[in-house]
Amino acid sequence: MAAKKELQVSAVENGTVIDHIPARKLFDVINILGIASCDNTVTFGYNLASNKLGKKAIIKISNKFLVDEEINKLALVAPSAKINIIENFEVTDKKLVNIPTKVGGIVRCVNPSCITNHQNVKTKFEVVGSSPIVLRCHYCEKLTDQEQMQIL
Repeated sequence: MAAKKELQVSAVENGTVIDHIPARKLFDVINILGIASCDNTVTFGYNLASNKLGKKAIIKISNKFLVDEEINKLALVAPSAKINIIENFEVTDKKLVNIPTKVGGIVRCVNPSCITNHQNVKTKFEVVGSSPIVLRCHYCEKLTDQEQMQIL
């Protein structure tokens, strides 16, 4: 007997679905996109079964469509994420995340001596690696890899 397929998280009429988020990165994605302060209906699933990731997360945001800058931020913490644009309960567009070449004000520098950790200076990084993501600080040149990354 075949396993019954069903949605583990309810459908969205109009909005954005962010799927294939590594489960451990869910709250980083919520933080980086400012979803916690969003007035729209937001549903998320955590530790869902995934053939690719083992455990994944999914976020569904009603009546919100991500702009390119938000998609680029998403790429920093969840480069495997897939974005589906939903209109009238149907997927009308699919977007892949793109890792930006420069990042500012999103990630903390891992160097405790960096000026950004002691003065009111916005962080700036150049992306020097994409798989895994590696950032180089504009000020101290310290490298931060994806596992060390702390979202501001």
